Formats: sequence, C-alpha cells, structure tokens
Amino acid sequence: MADDPSRDAPGAAPRRPFWQRFLLKSFGWAFGLLFALFAVGATVAGVALAVAYPNLPDIGDLSDYRPKLPLRVFSADGVLIGEFGEERRNLTPIAEIPAVMKNAVLAIEDSRFYQHHGVDYKGLMRAGIANLGRAKSQGASTITMQVARNVYLSSEKTFTRKLYEVLLTFKLEHLLTKDQILEIYMNQIFLGNRAYGFAAASEAYFGKPMKDLTIAEAAMLAGLPKAPSAYNPISNPTRARTRQLYIIERMEDNGFITAEEAAAAKKQELRVRTGAQQTPVRAEYIAETVRQLVYAQYGDETYTRGLNVYTTVKANEQEAAYKALRKGIMDYEKRQIYRGPERFVDLPADPKELDDAIDDALAEHPDNGDVMAAVVLEVNPKKIVAVRGNGDRFEIVGAGLEAARSGLSDKATPKIKIRRGAVIRVMKTPKDTWEITQLPEVEGAFIALDPRDGGIRAMVGGFDFNKNKFNHVTQAWRQPGSGFKPFIYSAALEKGFGPSTIVNDSPLFFDSGVTGGQPWEPKNYDGKFEGPMPLHTALAKSKNMVSIRILQAVGPQNAQDWISRFGFDAEKHPAYLTMALGAGSVTPMQMATGYAVFANGGYRVNPWLITRITDFKGKPLVESQPPLLNESMRAIDARNAFMMDRLLQEVARSGTAARAQRDLKRPDLYGKTGTTNDSIDTWFNGFNPTVVAVVWMGYDTPRSLGDRETGGGLSLPIWISFMDTALKGVPVMEPSAPEGVINVGGEWFYEEYARGNGVASLGVPGADSSGTGNGVGEPRAPRIAGPSGEQSPGAPMGDRAMQPPPPAPGEERRSILDLFRN
Repeated sequence: MADDPSRDAPGAAPRRPFWQRFLLKSFGWAFGLLFALFAVGATVAGVALAVAYPNLPDIGDLSDYRPKLPLRVFSADGVLIGEFGEERRNLTPIAEIPAVMKNAVLAIEDSRFYQHHGVDYKGLMRAGIANLGRAKSQGASTITMQVARNVYLSSEKTFTRKLYEVLLTFKLEHLLTKDQILEIYMNQIFLGNRAYGFAAASEAYFGKPMKDLTIAEAAMLAGLPKAPSAYNPISNPTRARTRQLYIIERMEDNGFITAEEAAAAKKQELRVRTGAQQTPVRAEYIAETVRQLVYAQYGDETYTRGLNVYTTVKANEQEAAYKALRKGIMDYEKRQIYRGPERFVDLPADPKELDDAIDDALAEHPDNGDVMAAVVLEVNPKKIVAVRGNGDRFEIVGAGLEAARSGLSDKATPKIKIRRGAVIRVMKTPKDTWEITQLPEVEGAFIALDPRDGGIRAMVGGFDFNKNKFNHVTQAWRQPGSGFKPFIYSAALEKGFGPSTIVNDSPLFFDSGVTGGQPWEPKNYDGKFEGPMPLHTALAKSKNMVSIRILQAVGPQNAQDWISRFGFDAEKHPAYLTMALGAGSVTPMQMATGYAVFANGGYRVNPWLITRITDFKGKPLVESQPPLLNESMRAIDARNAFMMDRLLQEVARSGTAARAQRDLKRPDLYGKTGTTNDSIDTWFNGFNPTVVAVVWMGYDTPRSLGDRETGGGLSLPIWISFMDTALKGVPVMEPSAPEGVINVGGEWFYEEYARGNGVASLGVPGADSSGTGNGVGEPRAPRIAGPSGEQSPGAPMGDRAMQPPPPAPGEERRSILDLFRN
C-alpha cells in the first residue's frame, strides 16, 4: 500500500503515536457503549416505573394508621388483666414514645433517619465497605424501607420486590412525615413473644409500660427487630446481652447518651419475665367471661378492633382471691397421699445431651404458677437433687420431703418411686427452702360481689385456667348443703318464727308409709341431739333436726316459692323435706347473689361485670351503670333481711364459722358454712355490708374430700384470707333496725309478734310429744324426694345432707352469657 503523501506535507499536524490513537478510539467506543447502556437502562427504568408505580398499594390509610389491635381487659383501677388477639399490640402515638426508646432504635436501625429521604446512600456505601472489611454495620435498610417491607410487601428476595420496596419508600417519604413513619415502625414491627411494637414488647419482656424503660432495657428491646428469635432475652439471653451492649455503644457514638450513662446501662441487671403469665393480676376466668360477652356483641372484630374493656373487678381483691384459693387447695393437697411423679425420662450421661433431655421433659410439663416442675438428678431417703427448666439446681431435704415419703421408701411401687429422671412438682416455702408437692386433683371456686349493685369484685373459676377452663363459679351445679338453710329460715320468719322461737332438736323418723319407699331417719353431724333450743342457736350449730321441723311448719311448696325470690331455680329444689338440708343444685354465683339479698337489706341485684368499652383511642363505645337499689328490686322485706343478718352474725361469732370474727377481729361479718353428705362439697357463704364472697371446694367427679373435711375447715380459711384484703380500711358497719322491728330483752322481734315475745314451741315435748310434729295441727311429714325424683328417703346428716350427686362438668351447665343478662 502506498503511503498517504498528505501526512508529510508542510504544515500538517504531527502524526499521533499509535497507542494514543488506540486509546482515543477505545474511549469513544466505551463512552458510546455506556451512553447506550444508560439510555437502555433509563428506558427500562422508565417503563418499569410506568408499569410498577400505578400498581403500588394505596398508602393513604397509613396517615391514620390502624393495625390489628387485640381486645384488652382492665380492672376497675386500670390494671391489665387479659388480652385476646393473634397480635399482642398497644398502639402508642409518637408523642408518647419515650426518647430513650426512640434513640435506641435509631442508633441501631437508622441513625440518619431524619437526614435522608428514604434511601440512605451514605449508609449503602458504608454497608458495602463494612461487608468488604467484615466489620460491624447497622445495615443498609432504612426505617422507611422496613416500614414499606413490613406493612405491604412479602419477605421474598427478588429484584421485583426490591424495586417495589424502593418505590414504596419514596412514596412514603413523600406522603408522610418522618414522625408518622417512625410511629408506624415503632408500633408495627414484630418483636417476638406475640408482641408487635415496642409498647407491647415492654410489657411482654419486662412487665412494665414503655414510659418506664431504662436505657439498658430500651437497648435490649431495640436489638429484637433484626432477629426476634435469635436475640430474644428469654430464650437466648447470652446473644441478647451481646447485642444490647453493642446498641448501648451505638447510642453513645451517636450522642444519644453520655459515656457515664452508657457505663451505668451496661452494668444494670435486667429482670426479664420468664413465665407464661403476661398480666400482673391472675384473672383468666374473668378475662374469658369478658371475651365471651364482647364477642357476642362485636363478633370477629373483637380481636382486631383494639377494644378496651373496663370491668368492676378490683385488681388487689382479684389477686387476693387467686392466692387465697390456690393456698387453700394446696394446703388440702399436702394432706393427701402422694400419687407419684408425673413422668419418668432417661437421662443421658453426656452433659449436652442431658440438658436437651431435661428441656424436652419439662416442655411437656410447664410450671403451674408457684407449683413448679423439676427433674430429679439424684435421690436418696434424705435428699433429692433436682433441676428446673431455667437450669437452676437445688436440694430438697428434711421437712421438704414429708409429702413424698412414700415415694422415697424402698418398698415404693414403681409408679410412685422417686428416682433419677422423675418429673416432680416443687414449691418454695416461706423460709425460702424447697418442698416436694403434686398438682391437685381437687377443684375450687371463689366469687365476690358488691351487694349494693351486683358488681363482680373478684372471680376465680378453678385452681388453674390453663389446666381446667371449666368455670366452676358459673357452670358447676353442686349441692349447697347447710349453706342453704338461711333461705329456709328466711321463709320461716314470714310465718311467725323469730330468733327466739324454741325448736326441738330431737330425733325424727319417717317410715315407709310416709316416704313411699325406705324409712328415713335423718341425723345431726355429730350424731347428738340437744333438745329444745332457740332458732339462732340452731342455725349457729347447723342443727339438721331443727331445719327439717322448720320446713315442715313452713311447707315445702311455700319454701320452694320463697327461694325463687333470691334467684334460685325452683325446679332444682324439689318441694321435699331434703330441701331443708340443701339437697338441691346451685352454682357459686347463685349462692353469692342469694346472700347479697341479706347483705343489702332485701334487694335482688343481678351480677354485672363490664362498666365501659372504648376504642383504641379511648373513645367510649359502651357505658353501663347498674340501677340504684329501689323498691322494684326488693326480694324480701327489710325486716326479714335484718333478722337474718342477726342470725348469720351469730354463726360467724359463736357458731360453725366463729373463726371469721375471731381472726378478722370485727363484728360486722355474717355467713354460713356448708358441708354435704360424705364431705363431697364444702362451702362458706359470707358477707360484710360492702362485699359478699362465696367459696366452694370439691372434685369435678364427685367423691369424698375426707371424713374430717368441712366447710369450716376448708372453705372458711380461704374466705377469711380474702376478706383480710377486701376489708382493709373499711370501717365497721352494722345495719340499723328497720321500721317494724323492736328489741325486747336483748332479742329482736317483728313488732306484731313482740307481745308474746315471739317465743313459740315447735316439736317440743308437751307441745308435740310425737317428736315428728310441726307444731301446727296434726303432724304429717311430706314425702322425701330421692335422687331421681321418686319417693325415697334421702337421709341428710348433721351439717352434711345425704343428697344425689351433682352433675359432672359438662353434663349440666348454664351459658355464662345467660348469667349476665338481666
């Protein structure tokens, strides 16, 4: 090829070296290629935006953020006693979120949140450099990006989802303020343990409101969003502690706290909740009753609308009732035969495998309040070494072994023999030592009402809600025993009887011609007869012969009509003489309602529970108040109620419940014990003018509690324990005599009967020598109703009546909703 002559022409530019010409051409091609790629990218991005942006979800609702909020149940004094919903959440406005909690979150999640516009480019670069250098970083996702992802998007890692996340981030930043975005994040994020949002997490992990969090506690919670399971302070305390310390350092680095505050926070010992209980007051039966009532009104919205329900329950009294009933049941359980460990597991020798085996065993046998589960590691007749689920090892020695001596004997059967690998129950003693025990089989119930309006002040439907959700207060139909006698006495007052009326405590016998079946010869509890005595003494001593003679005089049909005034179902109390000894069926709630009539001067009040319902912002939706006591609610005459108070006061002063006034040291206490035949049920029904409380104990499948167990021995101590709390600061108050009642010689009488001093004779020798008369004309005993209604002699004994067994749970129950409908 010939050379180009122009290249050597005079004045021509010097020829560039080859390498320069190559670079220039390469740069031109590269620039063109980059421009083309940019143009293509811009076109693709434009098309993507044009397609994707219209498909972005509408975020207008976030300006009025309303997540799924649970139903929350509160006591009258504002204490949380129950929560229902898949998400445990407490919506908190940004203005009410404490600075320490906000700062902890910002320090670890997005320290430049208030400086960037949704995407933190500096953070992206820092994250990339940190990843290259394997250094710690706070990550590249901003809080706004996390809100976009958590509220609207799935967790899949695809280019499309990431594109939507970025687009949503810009949209959120455009439509919402920074405070609105942070408020959504602080309330929406999942933090483990069913807690959504930091307010709920504060309650779940520390049992305190968010406003009371310390720096150390806030830092612990701020570590949860990254991995709620991995950094959970309950299940992974070591990893949670490591992240907490790092967050405290981040807070110091960002100027949120001082070096001194950081050092103090690192040293603070945190008390993390470890049990299943998530409320400070044990009121599961109350909360469940509220849930049913609210669900009947609001349906499925009950669990998502954020309803706050306020009840008549007093938190301190509810806790006192729970503890009193639990203690009463466990005290009874200590006297029972040891039934053996709950399970046996093989424990490996390898320490790591050992811990896993213990964890697996105890996971199936969780703690039941203060009755805790443990696995035996070592055992001999003088000592047991055991370990709990939290890893604590402890010894049981001396008196702590007494309840399970039979299980430590060499002659113990394999079923009850305590050996290595046995799963047992233990409790802490008042002396801070350990004792072996067992979960009780017996059940109990406690209900307290305000007799002035019917408001429920405390209710415990059984030993443990998680173990048995059957509410014995409202659903268990049991025989009331002698606790029913006051209602028969009340009927007698309307027939001319008075506290001083003399009635003969002498034997009674009804032959087959009277009963229509087998002969019936009722007895007193102690088998003794004390002859003529006034009515008030007979009730104080719970004399069965006197009660039967009174019912003969009143007439069983008249008595059946009378008891319906107190709220009892007449058909559950057949009009036979066994009614005098409590052979019918009642619930503890009915007994409390009935005794409230005596406590308030003769008015029938309906139990009620809910005072108001608000939405999550506190706006009232429902408000209710009971009617004030008025004559339309009158069940019995005021004179009758006053006279019955005097009779029941003597029971609590000198009769079968004398321990009540003795222990509580006040005279304004009234009540009646009840123990059915063979000690199948034990009761105490009592009141003060400000509160009525009823205690029941028995087995769900009726069987004897023991020959020596009575209402005065089992149920009364529970009542006294509760009243010790309920009556603190309450002045002594005794009702004044109403019009038409006068006092003669220290005894009270209806005015129209005072002329004869109200002293009559019923079944007293000379007045009726047969000993079977009713003092009114020729005596004839009515037929006696047997268990199935046929004519047969149910033979009540003493404070215990021979009565048909009550239905087991599930056989016969009333809807809880029905009990709260007027």
